[in-house]
Amino acid sequence: MSSLEQMKARVVEAVDGLADELERLSLEIHANPELCFKEEKAHGWLTEFLEKRGLRVERGVGGVPTAFRAIVPGTGRGPRVAIMAEYDALPGIGHACGHNVIATAGTGAGAALAVALGTLPFAGEIQVIGTPAEEGGAGKVKLMEAGVFRDVDAAMMIHGRSGTRVWRPSLGIIKVKAEFFGTAAHASSWPWRGVNALNAVIQLFVALDAMRQQLRPDARVHGIIVEGGEQPNIIPEHTRADFYLRSLERDYCDELLRRFQAAAEGAATATGCRVTVTPEAIVHEPLRPNNAMAELFGANLERIGFPEDPEDPEAGYGSTDCGNVSQALPTIHPYIRISPDGIPGHSRAFAEWARSPMARAGMVAGAKALALTALDLLASPEALQKAKADFIKGG
Repeated sequence: MSSLEQMKARVVEAVDGLADELERLSLEIHANPELCFKEEKAHGWLTEFLEKRGLRVERGVGGVPTAFRAIVPGTGRGPRVAIMAEYDALPGIGHACGHNVIATAGTGAGAALAVALGTLPFAGEIQVIGTPAEEGGAGKVKLMEAGVFRDVDAAMMIHGRSGTRVWRPSLGIIKVKAEFFGTAAHASSWPWRGVNALNAVIQLFVALDAMRQQLRPDARVHGIIVEGGEQPNIIPEHTRADFYLRSLERDYCDELLRRFQAAAEGAATATGCRVTVTPEAIVHEPLRPNNAMAELFGANLERIGFPEDPEDPEAGYGSTDCGNVSQALPTIHPYIRISPDGIPGHSRAFAEWARSPMARAGMVAGAKALALTALDLLASPEALQKAKADFIKGG
């Protein structure tokens, strides 16, 4: 057995030794859901767990209080491989995206490397980067802008799902707000003096429903009414709806925004309202594939007896701020099974599975595969160079 194989065996054994504590941590995070940029408890628990295993932890990196970086050092200066951890929850339905599993898989990978190896016998280092606010805050983009990923050579994370897949695309996303302005009046005694902003926002939804027939199959346009009026006897003078515009191609996201703007202006004209359309400055980029890193991760899944599942032909794609990381440096975002087939993410059913024995199995497998893949990249300059070459050619 080669020295690398011996190290991998020790790391796998270390993950198994940490599994009970990691599961308790995952369940604690699950039971205490925290929204984006407010993940104080999860941040504290994760950083404490890593410090106790000997990692050097930096809290509040990039000027984000609930972000962190924990380092497993090597023998000297060299490549840096990052393992990312997410830990924010969704409003209303808690950990229905399984970020408690993402957090503990990434943290478990770093902790196992430190427990098994102490100092890595290679030049370079492996970092665990705590990336808050994936759900609505684009936390990774903020950390990138602050330089947290500037010297990282490759990055990776796992995400829970109803099936294990080393590669699945993600959709680019533009988040946009539409606000309509009308004129208030008594809805019964003087309705003709009012200009109804609620009618305008309803008309926008109708226009978008009609537009979907002419959109590409991968495109998604969906939204909610955030403000619809004050009470029924007042003609609403201000309404607001928030939308996500998604596509596999970044350029087509821009086309969706153009069409959305036209639909909003048409709704305003039809109802006599004024409209403002405000896209968020941060655009979530689609994931850029990296076959070299994906092959390493897949081989490590096979090694630990947790192989890929067949693709589900019914399932569509979501979006992630990891896409922005993948457009800046070699990155993978594999999916690990933590629920049975057909359980949709962002559902109450998925939230329940995120604290199940199946979630524990996925967390342990994810921690092992992340740690082993990070080792592969540091142990072999050729493997890392192949990943960089794949990044240049787009996978």
